[in-house]
Amino acid sequence: MATKQRTRYVCTECGATSPKWQGQCPGCHAWNTLEETVAAPAVAGGHRFAPLASSTPVQRLADIETREQPRLSTGIPEFDRVLGGGLVAGAVVLIGGDPGIGKSTLLLQALAAMSQQQRVLYVTGEESGDQVALRARRLELQTAEVRLLAEIRLDAIQAALTDMAPGERPVVAVIDSIQTLYSQELTSAPGSVAQVRECAAQLTRLAKQTGVAIVMIGHVTKEGALAGPRVLEHIVDTVLYFEGDAHSSFRLVRAFKNRFGAVNELGVFAMTDRGLRGVPNPSALFLSQQQEEVPGSCVMATQEGTRPLLVEIQALVDDAHGNNPRRLTVGLESNRLAMLLAVLHRHGGIATHDQDVFVNAVGGVRITEPAADLPVLLAIMSSLRNRSLPRGLIAFGEVGLTGEIRPAPRGQERLREAAKLGFGTALIPKANAPRQPIEGLEVWAVDRLDAALERLRAL
Repeated sequence: MATKQRTRYVCTECGATSPKWQGQCPGCHAWNTLEETVAAPAVAGGHRFAPLASSTPVQRLADIETREQPRLSTGIPEFDRVLGGGLVAGAVVLIGGDPGIGKSTLLLQALAAMSQQQRVLYVTGEESGDQVALRARRLELQTAEVRLLAEIRLDAIQAALTDMAPGERPVVAVIDSIQTLYSQELTSAPGSVAQVRECAAQLTRLAKQTGVAIVMIGHVTKEGALAGPRVLEHIVDTVLYFEGDAHSSFRLVRAFKNRFGAVNELGVFAMTDRGLRGVPNPSALFLSQQQEEVPGSCVMATQEGTRPLLVEIQALVDDAHGNNPRRLTVGLESNRLAMLLAVLHRHGGIATHDQDVFVNAVGGVRITEPAADLPVLLAIMSSLRNRSLPRGLIAFGEVGLTGEIRPAPRGQERLREAAKLGFGTALIPKANAPRQPIEGLEVWAVDRLDAALERLRAL
C-alpha cells in the first residue's frame, strides 16, 4: 500500500512551517506567506546533509590565523566592483532581476572572459545548449573554453562538479537558474519553496567543500523581491540585484549583501547589441541629457558604496484638480516626500497643499539615502516658482523636521566629483564644508533650510 504524502505549509519570509494553512505566519507574523509543499521523506541512517567541514577542536578567536582571500577577476571591472574586487573561492553569489534585464548575458560574458585563464562551467536549466551557443555567437564571445551542461537534476550537477579530478574541476560555475533545479529526494515540483531551499543549501555546501565559486541566477516576484523562501538570501554569501528601466539602455547592479565586500556598491552598465558594457564614469552618463537652466531641475551628489555619483533630480508642481493632491516619486523614497513638503511649508514658508507634486530621479537610478532631501526641496521650489536654479549648482544634505540641514557622509568625495565634472557652486550642510578650498568650486555652507532658500532668493 502506497504511503500517503504528507503536506505542510512553509513561510516564504522566515521558513517557519505549519501543519495547516493560516493567514498569518506563526513564526514572523507576516500575512499570506504560507505556501503548500510536500514534506521531505525521512532518510534512513541519519541526515541527508553532509557537514560543511570536518570536526575541529574549540579554539580561541585570537589564535586563528587569518589570510587575505585572493580575488578572481570576472574580466568586467564594473562587475568586480560590485563583488568587492572579484569572486572568492567557495563563495556563493545570488543575482536576481526582472526577466530579460540581462542576468544571463552578463554572466555569459563574465565566463567567456574568465575562461581564457580559468576553468568555468555554465549550467543551464532554462535554455538548451543551442540557445546559449546562439547567444554567445550573437555577442561575438570567445567561448572555446567555456564548458556547458544543460541539466536540472541536482544530483547530476553535483556529480559534474565533484567527479572531476582536482585539476579538471571548474573554478567558477554559473547556475541558470536556481528555480529550475530539483532534488530527487523531494517530491515537490521545481521552483517550490522546498526545492529552492534544498537545492540552494546543497550547492552552498558543495561550494564550501570543493572551493568552487558558484553564481546562481534567481527569479524575482512582481514586487521585485527574490522568489522563493527568504532564507535563500541568508544561505548565500552575496546577494545582487539587477535594476533598470526596461525602456532604457542603462542597467544597474547593486549589492544588498556581501560577506566579502561593501554593501550598496553599484555597478553601471549600458546594454548594446554586443551585450552589457561597463560605464566607468556614470555621473557623466546620468547627466548627458540634462538641459541647462530649466525650472524644476537640481543636480545632487549622492554616494553609492564607495563611488560618488551626480544625478539629476526633477520636480513638477502643478495645480491639483481634486480634493486630494497627488504625491508621486520615481527612484526616491515615496513616504518621505510628504514629510519634506510639510517641512518646506513650516520652515520655508512655501505651501503646496493645493498642488500636485511629482519627483523623479533621472536615469533609472534609485536613491535611498536622506542626503537627497535638500535637492528635492530645491527642485520643488524651482518648479513652483517657475525659476531655474543657478547654472552649475549641485546640492546634497538631509533636512530634519525642525528645519536643520544635517551632514552627509563622505562629503569631500562628493564635492571633488562635482568639481571634476565642471560644477562651480555647491549648496551643502555647514558640517560638510571643506577645510581646504576645492579648485573651481564655490561652496555655500548652510545649517538651516530657510537660510538655503534665502541664499537662492537673493540671486
